[in-house]
Amino acid sequence: MNRRRKSKQQIQRSTDLIPLPSHPYRDSAIFYGVLSAILLGVTYATGGGMWRAVAIALAFFVIATAFTWLRFRNKQAERAGEESQ
Repeated sequence: MNRRRKSKQQIQRSTDLIPLPSHPYRDSAIFYGVLSAILLGVTYATGGGMWRAVAIALAFFVIATAFTWLRFRNKQAERAGEESQ
């Protein structure tokens, strides 16, 4: 095995040890909502196009939240499978 593959596997194993937050879905939605609001605030403060910023912020929120929720679901299913073995 080469060094890159070994280090990638070590990183994967170490991230598997990180516990899930108590409310992962709610917390991720709040986090990405705040980031979207910051994007809108910066756009407003700099005088940018608000309609375009709203569309981008909304798309960012939906895509980032969906991706995070999918990862949480996969991790929960993976851990449930490990516990049943």
